[in-house]
Amino acid sequence: MDGQGRVLVEVVDNGPGIVAEVLEKVFIPFFTTKPSGSGIGLSLCQQIMCLHRGSITARSRLGEETVFTLRF
Repeated sequence: MDGQGRVLVEVVDNGPGIVAEVLEKVFIPFFTTKPSGSGIGLSLCQQIMCLHRGSITARSRLGEETVFTLRF
């Protein structure tokens, strides 16, 4: 739980991380860095979270990890 009593779910990976310029765009519909990607996945996740009065955020450290935090 966070300081406001909201439930947090964090999804962490140990991949290469996401550069800051890309990280600020990951929730924009149709933004993708993949040649065959559609760019709808994370924007859809954000919309679903908003519909449930929650939020999703991302932070990343290059060469270490990326963390997506869902707040309900």
